[in-house]
This record gives sequence, structure tokens and C-alpha cells, in this order.
Amino acid sequence: MLVTRYNPSRQMSEFRRGFDLLNSMLNEYTPQKESSFTADFSPAINTREGEAAYHVEVDLPGMKKEDIDISVEDNTLIISGERKVKEEIKEENYYKVESSFGTFSRSFSLPDDADIEQIHAESADGVLEVIVPKLEVQEVEKSRKIAIN
Repeated sequence: MLVTRYNPSRQMSEFRRGFDLLNSMLNEYTPQKESSFTADFSPAINTREGEAAYHVEVDLPGMKKEDIDISVEDNTLIISGERKVKEEIKEENYYKVESSFGTFSRSFSLPDDADIEQIHAESADGVLEVIVPKLEVQEVEKSRKIAIN
């Protein structure tokens, strides 16, 4: 009988190697899209600052405005919604339905000069544009003469 000395660091390194292998396998795994697959998606967003307002443009092709929610909470603009796409094919001996669903939620911290009461949104050609007007800043005189009473 062969006697070996117990070496805990050797066993830990073997244990760690096994986890490294498992992690590398999981990183390479890409799930295939299935008809009942539910996932989150992140729409493309463009932001820009104009002279009188801030603009947030969100690409949401195929979404109805009823499926989109825009709100402001604690000086944060929140745009969220749910995408529902259904493709149905009916043929003589063949019936196929592919449905994919996804939710999204994006939030933006609003600057101090944002006029939260006047925010409005427009939707055209699959692009939602949220317009955040700037508050009017009254210019303060840089110098003035003080009269003595």
C-alpha cells in the first residue's frame, strides 16, 4: 500500500481548475432563440442637448405607444416597456407561430435645469423622442450701483 501525504493546497488547486473549466464552458455557451424564449432587450438610445431642451431618442421598431411607459421619479427620467412580436405562418399542412417577448427599462438622471413639468414625447417611424425642456434662466446683472440712503 502506497502512503501519500495529505496536501490541501493541491486539492484546492484541482478544485479551482474544475471551476475555471466550468466557467469557461458557460462563457462560451450561447443559448439558441426558442419560440417561447423571454428575454430583456436594450433598445438603442441617442441623447443630445439642444439650445432649449434635452432630447432622448429611443429606437423601438414595431412597438405600440400603449406598450411604452415614460415617468419621472426623484429627478430621474424612466423609459420602460414591453415588446411583443408575433410571426404566424399558416399553410396547408403546416402551422408555425414564433413569438418573442422582451421588456426594457432605461433611466436617465435629469440635470438641475430640466423643466420636469413640461416633458413631452413624440413617436414616429419606430423612434420615440422624449423632449425635456430647459428651465428659463434669468440673467443676473453682473454689476450694479448701490445707492446710499
